[in-house]
Amino acid sequence: MDFKVKIGSLTLKNPILLASGTVGYGNEIAEFIDLSKIGGIVTKSISLKPRKGNPPQRICETPSGMLNAIGLANVGVEIFLKEKIPFLKNLNTTIICNIAASTIEEYVECTKILNEEESIAAFEINVSCPNVKEGGLEFGNNLEAVGRITEKVKSVTNKPVIIKLSPNVSRISDFAKVVKDNGGDAVSAINTLVGTSFNIWTRKPKIKNITGGLSGPAIKPIALAKVLEISRNVDIPIIGIGGIMDWKDVVEFMIVGASAVQLGTVNFVNPYASIEILDGLKNYCEKMSIKKISDLTASYIL
Repeated sequence: MDFKVKIGSLTLKNPILLASGTVGYGNEIAEFIDLSKIGGIVTKSISLKPRKGNPPQRICETPSGMLNAIGLANVGVEIFLKEKIPFLKNLNTTIICNIAASTIEEYVECTKILNEEESIAAFEINVSCPNVKEGGLEFGNNLEAVGRITEKVKSVTNKPVIIKLSPNVSRISDFAKVVKDNGGDAVSAINTLVGTSFNIWTRKPKIKNITGGLSGPAIKPIALAKVLEISRNVDIPIIGIGGIMDWKDVVEFMIVGASAVQLGTVNFVNPYASIEILDGLKNYCEKMSIKKISDLTASYIL
């Protein structure tokens, strides 16, 4: 059975990736699972300089989901290369580096520095974080800005560039088209949706930032609709994200158009999920006589 999938020029041993921001720099989940078995890990967002992120409380549970407003807290590119990469490069899995920035120049500078590190196979550019005042959705909701970021980042690297799109727009396929037209290799969809939650006794928001990014099973139908919309309108590889909790969810995302998927919130619920999902996918393919899992991509019947 062939589990390999292609994302532009990037080949993954299987379609299961761990989503940015849900497993730190890999070390936190490595004590639970053998990371060499999964398709790859998308690192926590890295910015040019270290970021403290938003003040606590930064996370709260919601019905069938989770709100977070971490605010892209990270160690910065210098410490990342010095202290985090040595661990990541020995995992024998594909490393995709997620980059966040407040300006286009910062995206470019960060990519240029990280491009020198051979163990980084591709870049995921976060243009859609809903939890920061500068950058984030300011870019993600602007077609021209997404196009310029894609073009500028592509001009400083030969590695695949994946743009992480926001669902908080009217037509996500327009943004996928802009990415393709400006040389982007793939899109990941979707980032979190803007949400909030209030304590009825204090009448105050449960998270300090007031609003946060909603993830988890609650957003899966929206994510599937966004992936399908892109798949029907733009010929570009899609990495599906949004509320995946088991192998059946992965199959559903691939049928509507995803070439690979990222697991996010489920890592907090069940750190063994990625390995269990791989086993479930293998059984499904055997039952359905599927020889190549990539044949599932965009196999929808409407």
